[in-house]
Amino acid sequence: MRNRVQAALLAFVVLAVAAFAVPLLVVTASDRTQELVLARSSDLDRFGSLMDQAATTGDTSAVVAEARRYTRLYGEALVVTDTRHRPVVETGGMRAADPAVSHLIDAALRNQTAHPKGSLTPWSRGHRMFAEPAGTGTRVSGAVVLRASVSTAAGDITWRWAAVLAAAALVALACTTLARAVTRWVVRPLRLLDRAVGQLAAGLPPEHTRASGPPELRQLAIGFNRMASTVTAALEQQRRLVADTSHQMRNPMAALRLRVDALHSHLPASAERTYTGVTTELDRLETLLDDMLALATAEHRAGELTMAGDEFAACDAAAVAADQHRRWEPVARRVGARLTLRADAPAMAACTEHELAQVTDVLLDNAIKYAASGGRSAEITLRCAAVGPHAVLTVTDDGPGLEAEELTRATERFWRSGSQTGTTIGTGLGLAIAEQLLAGRGGRLELRPARPRGLCARAILPRLAETDVAR
Repeated sequence: MRNRVQAALLAFVVLAVAAFAVPLLVVTASDRTQELVLARSSDLDRFGSLMDQAATTGDTSAVVAEARRYTRLYGEALVVTDTRHRPVVETGGMRAADPAVSHLIDAALRNQTAHPKGSLTPWSRGHRMFAEPAGTGTRVSGAVVLRASVSTAAGDITWRWAAVLAAAALVALACTTLARAVTRWVVRPLRLLDRAVGQLAAGLPPEHTRASGPPELRQLAIGFNRMASTVTAALEQQRRLVADTSHQMRNPMAALRLRVDALHSHLPASAERTYTGVTTELDRLETLLDDMLALATAEHRAGELTMAGDEFAACDAAAVAADQHRRWEPVARRVGARLTLRADAPAMAACTEHELAQVTDVLLDNAIKYAASGGRSAEITLRCAAVGPHAVLTVTDDGPGLEAEELTRATERFWRSGSQTGTTIGTGLGLAIAEQLLAGRGGRLELRPARPRGLCARAILPRLAETDVAR
């Protein structure tokens, strides 16, 4: 917005300065041209008067002497003739017999004045021709032709134009500075509001924006601060509720498990099935509480990273994949699955080892849990590679997989596939946690069908060059 407002103001400034400067340049050139015409017309009138006196007395010495002195002084050629087109004096190399000069003499003898047309410019060069008749009234006693140089007048116009353009540039600079200051005054509150909105959208307490700028924006900032305080308080209460609930329920859950275990030895054999169901539900409830706390922490951390970033976070995704393979391979083997690692070259990812290990735990836990369910033998592959600007960690299994419609809902909280509900223990929060962790680092989680069957889960993170890691 700032650039668009500045562009509009600058366009207006340019048009305003041009509307002021262009006519002034034209008037300046016209005035200097008029000065030249008036000065040379005055000189022609003087020589015309001398020629009229010479025609009356028959003595042309005065006009000849004055013409030669004029040419020596100003360097401009003159031709003075009588009424029969005979030259009285010729100076500066100009001849009455020249076609252009002869044409002007004929016009002057017909009592016509010849002055150059149009205004001079800084790039005007050469000479301009002037011609006037000698005599008084309708009586013509000769003709005077003057070849005037325009270099001096063009130089004067150049200096005057330079002064006008310099003044226009100063005005444009002053207007530009003023436009930038006004734009900054108007847009700065909007930038602060935009930053505060981003913080609020990320679930972080937004900075209170100072009420500044135009009255409308000050009122908007005051209203936003009130709204942000209310929303932030509600979000913080919700976050505390989840965290406190998860934390406070652990002690009762631990006490309940101890009591149930203590009762186990006093239960008859017929109650064994009920006891197993109770402990299973206790396990599920403990897992659910842990996952809810992990999700709340991941969402809060993702919001912080989205706004502030962490340029020092880096890890070798291949090394993390190898470590996770060592941890999960025995687990997969116990349920009849085979976990294979394919990670040869290092792939530096923009995240911490703990975060990537947590994401890998979620993906491997799901693959082992669902692909090897029902006692089937499953093939699970853990890959890590650098793909263009990304570090990609992929977990592929040959289990039942998910339908196309289910893939779009897989990262929703508490969602579980209908084919998995009741057959495996889960909370439906694992993929949501992984997605939040990846999003906080500028990455993403991709789920797609594997071929010929199964599920392919890809954790994609920005890749760091080794030079960046070294710094």
